[in-house]
Amino acid sequence: MTSKATECLKLSESQVKVLEHCFNKVTKHPDRTTLTLVAAECDLSEEDTLKWFKLRNAQWRQLEGLPAEGGSVLD
Repeated sequence: MTSKATECLKLSESQVKVLEHCFNKVTKHPDRTTLTLVAAECDLSEEDTLKWFKLRNAQWRQLEGLPAEGGSVLD
């Protein structure tokens, strides 16, 4: 999947695969520990990993017909 998050951060295919797996199978909102582990596995900074999750969440919410920002509707 090509997304703004991937293009913006210049991620490799293997990094996107790990990030997408975490997003789809583990959590859309990683806690600090999960974020640290995913960042280490992808060889990214925690800041870049968090940025990817924020952008990916906005994209997911848009596809689901939800507001891009979190609101009163829980994911």
